[in-house]
Amino acid sequence: MKQPPVIFVQLIHILGPLKGEIQEFAEPVISIGRHSSCHLQFPSDLTSISRKHAEIIREGNQFKLIDHSVNGTYVNGKRVKETYLKNGDVLTFAEEGGPKVSFLTQIKEGLPEVESMPPPPPAPPPREKPKVEPGRPPEVKPRAAQPLMERPEEVPIQSVKASLVIQYGPTLRSFKQLPITIGKNPQCDFKLEHPSILDHHIQIFFSQNQYWVKDLTGQRAVRINHQPISMQAPLKLNDDLSLSYNGPNFRFIGEGRLVEVAEPSGEEPGSFPDKRKKETPPERSEDKPPQKGASFFKKLFKP
Repeated sequence: MKQPPVIFVQLIHILGPLKGEIQEFAEPVISIGRHSSCHLQFPSDLTSISRKHAEIIREGNQFKLIDHSVNGTYVNGKRVKETYLKNGDVLTFAEEGGPKVSFLTQIKEGLPEVESMPPPPPAPPPREKPKVEPGRPPEVKPRAAQPLMERPEEVPIQSVKASLVIQYGPTLRSFKQLPITIGKNPQCDFKLEHPSILDHHIQIFFSQNQYWVKDLTGQRAVRINHQPISMQAPLKLNDDLSLSYNGPNFRFIGEGRLVEVAEPSGEEPGSFPDKRKKETPPERSEDKPPQKGASFFKKLFKP
């Protein structure tokens, strides 16, 4: 017998001291503030946040936000005392410029209840080694030839109704129709200003009951879990999607939601192979000793 589904609340920090973090809660009451007992605890020196600032209370399948603060809580820019939250709502704590989070929910099926576990089956008896006559080599049976791996066919891209939510910095964009194109070109569905993004960089589409990413760069720049994709690849829960070696980086948290995360660890910064520029060494002067060259790479500044 299965347990009822569990509804998790995901708070994605898009501004403030916890920017880039994704917190997940299953408690019926989620407390927010500076007090050490709060589920979402802000630093103690952030005095614009009250010790007991607000609560998110589950009522059936709905979630109500109740404000207890002095400086207020804002939902989509409007100050509220009590309100029911919807997926994609942006919560701002205290005055303008205070910590900001995106509110999302995710339903997970409960695990089946197990009354008793059956005993494990008995272990099979040990296999006897074949006897080999002295001076005679053991008989070796030839292995069957393994079939060659066929290259997967390209998944067709069709226009379908499917929801997609992308959080990038303070920006939260929702789409109801896929595919969409992401790039620097103003004609893209999601224009993304980043030094490593090309005019038409990636395409996100929905097919075979899952979300897919197609690399439009032709340079194997797009990676999923640090592995470059050759053409297109599906997105699975908690996959890390890097649009280039220099970012930006996203995490797929299911149900068509991509959120920006920090740069994956263990990666060397770089750029596209044909976009790298060699530094021209300065001319040496007889009066001045040669200067050391500046570092070829600069750490990416994350706004």
